Amino acid sequence: MNNPFKTLTIVSLLLLLTVGIIEPAVAGPGGKIASALFHSLWGKVLLFFLVILLVPIILYTLIRESLAQRRTLNDLRQLALANNLFDWLSLRDRITECFHSVHAAWHNENIAEASECITNWYSKNQQLVYLDAWAKDGLVNHCQIKKISSIMPLFLAYRGDDKQAEGSRIVVSIAAIMEDYLAKRETGQIVEGKKGFQEVETVWTFKVQQGQWLVANIEEDMLSLEYAQLANELPAYLNGYEEVYKGRVF
Repeated sequence: MNNPFKTLTIVSLLLLLTVGIIEPAVAGPGGKIASALFHSLWGKVLLFFLVILLVPIILYTLIRESLAQRRTLNDLRQLALANNLFDWLSLRDRITECFHSVHAAWHNENIAEASECITNWYSKNQQLVYLDAWAKDGLVNHCQIKKISSIMPLFLAYRGDDKQAEGSRIVVSIAAIMEDYLAKRETGQIVEGKKGFQEVETVWTFKVQQGQWLVANIEEDMLSLEYAQLANELPAYLNGYEEVYKGRVF
């Protein structure tokens, strides 16, 4: 099914380029290019065709994510019988805690404040690549969370032996109502994003280190389908259960 979806995506991009040539885009931060296009006559025509073209992709993604969520919740339920780390209610609380902690530290421009929720490698990587670089360029990221809308488990990989889950990973899609934009520190001029609360979806990877779940990666929501298509990796003692369960998934 991948080829038809790739074709639709390419056609959609070509339509975007065509409209961009017919009507010059208005440059500016905060998504003004898309806004200018879709408010014009050609932009409305483009939006109509994009909706038609992308509906199959959207429906396919929603179905795959729903199946991945159901499969992963069932796998977590089985694993929780032997290890409380995989109890979904407790895990969801931990994910929520880390989500708020990481964003608070990010807002304060010191990711080390969330050290109890992040792996050392990811903490250093984010501080150097983003926060320190932005500070050097006179930029600051403003982010504020109003509420978490949903947490959807997409993929689970068990590591270690049957009892120790060290190195295990879980990938979840998190949707939250939040404000997130990058601005110049001195003037407040926005250079990326826009003010105001909106729903933002991101893909978070958590890893077990020393008996607790830590944030190991944060990625864009476009990768959610890629994770949803993966088969969960379970310990040997659950192989029989996995084979039975696979037979009920389409």
